[in-house]
Amino acid sequence: MGMGTSDNQPGPLESYNLFTADPVLPDAVRREGGNIDLLEAFGHEVGREETREWGRLANRNVPILHTHDQFGSRIDEVEYHPAYHSILNMAVEAGIHCMRYEQPAGDGAYVTRNALMGLITQIEMGHGCPTSMTSAAVVSLRHQPELAEVWEPLVVTRKYEHRLSPPDQKSGVLLGMGMTEKQGGSDVRANTSTASPVNGGGPGGEYRLEGHKWFTSAPMCDAFLVLAYAPRGMSCFLVPRVLPDGSRNSLRFLRLKDKLGNRSNASAELEFDDTAAWMVGEEGRGIPTIIEMVHGTRLDVANWGVSLMRQAISQAGWHVAHRDAFGSTLIDKPLMQNVLADLEIEVEAATLMITRLSGAHERMDIDERERSFARLATPVAKYWLTKQSNPVVREALECVGGNGYVEDSIMPRLYREAPLNAIWEGSGNVIALDIGRAAARNPESVEAFLDELERSRGRDATIDEQLDVLRRDLSVPGSESDARRVVEKMAIVWAATLMVEHGDPVVSDAYLMSRVAGDHGSLFGTLPGACDLAAISRRSVPV
Repeated sequence: MGMGTSDNQPGPLESYNLFTADPVLPDAVRREGGNIDLLEAFGHEVGREETREWGRLANRNVPILHTHDQFGSRIDEVEYHPAYHSILNMAVEAGIHCMRYEQPAGDGAYVTRNALMGLITQIEMGHGCPTSMTSAAVVSLRHQPELAEVWEPLVVTRKYEHRLSPPDQKSGVLLGMGMTEKQGGSDVRANTSTASPVNGGGPGGEYRLEGHKWFTSAPMCDAFLVLAYAPRGMSCFLVPRVLPDGSRNSLRFLRLKDKLGNRSNASAELEFDDTAAWMVGEEGRGIPTIIEMVHGTRLDVANWGVSLMRQAISQAGWHVAHRDAFGSTLIDKPLMQNVLADLEIEVEAATLMITRLSGAHERMDIDERERSFARLATPVAKYWLTKQSNPVVREALECVGGNGYVEDSIMPRLYREAPLNAIWEGSGNVIALDIGRAAARNPESVEAFLDELERSRGRDATIDEQLDVLRRDLSVPGSESDARRVVEKMAIVWAATLMVEHGDPVVSDAYLMSRVAGDHGSLFGTLPGACDLAAISRRSVPV
């Protein structure tokens, strides 16, 4: 790691191991059965200066849309900077997009994969979109076995090929998704795209699409799962970029979005113009079919919220540990310790939540209780962790000060990324309402979630009180206007139980005093003085 300079500049946080430097992640992964040796090696690779430079270059040199070639032929291609391909190749070679399918459920592959994703997205988040969608798409694609037979073997490889070719001429593919349309947004039932059958259509059959998609990220994926109205209702379709005969499918890219953040990852508006597509699953059951893909990507965006928090706090911890002001190092100042400690306990709780949830997803195909727990815990984590990353990253940026506000620093990029995860795969209101519906339709999920929390009964009186309140809240249907309040309680009490079970006692005590007992202000840096601020703040400094 870099050393401070003689003019009191801390210098950059240079090469370090992102996995071993995390004070809670290794133990959390070990509890859930992940591969520690693999993660330690990967943490070293993604922490190298070269990898970090790929992240910077990929976001400085944004994708470029080419609708036509020099001869006027329609090509609809997106050009990426080589750095983007380099970091996406690293993710694919690590198996982030396919590891969960390479080993039997329960062997720890999904836990390991999610931790790998959390490490590499600290350095560059945009490339995570195609790896996430590819990983999640297989579950939905399996609803149509003859299509899965063609595409799944090409997903479950560790070869990255960004050239456009028919799938049988590639050693590896990536898959995307297109759901939202301009007139409906999250209300996909308001979609207007239509699908007309060819030679009878039906599950696995060919259709022709007409319509549009308002927001399709990673548009150079090899194929997409999309929604459109077939004669018998909303259905799911596989739309390849290149057809079996080698010709380009008629997916028309209108423009790329000029986004606040996530700039390395192209997001396109596209139109269907007699576009070839194949039905996945039952006709009229498109939303239940594609929602299984959405569940997987929701876990990932929650994970990205945690990765942004950890990287932002690492940058802040490094800075204040190597910067002097007013007669001593900043990290020795009690008020700075309060701010940094407050941020650190937030990200440690978040890390415990996302890793426990990864373990539930790991075992949900072999353990019905874990499936029931994950059904409710996934949207709770998605809601809470993606939203908490916003104030955490902002406060961490303030710790770095003016140097964190200039583009030479990674902090502006982290700050621009932070709001996105709460929007993608369901905004806050959508998620909160989904949780309410899931609780009403699946009472076994409520019981599984509460049973998980009840394991900590008797460890702390304030947790016990909040558990009783939460159980009452979830026992009766609440009003829509209260949905966010209930979800927030679920998240905080869940985090508190994880902290008392697995957290460092000093950090756990601070979490309970501030988040559960309420001895805390409205902003970070307002922990009670009884907390061991010096010890907790030091945990944020990468070593």
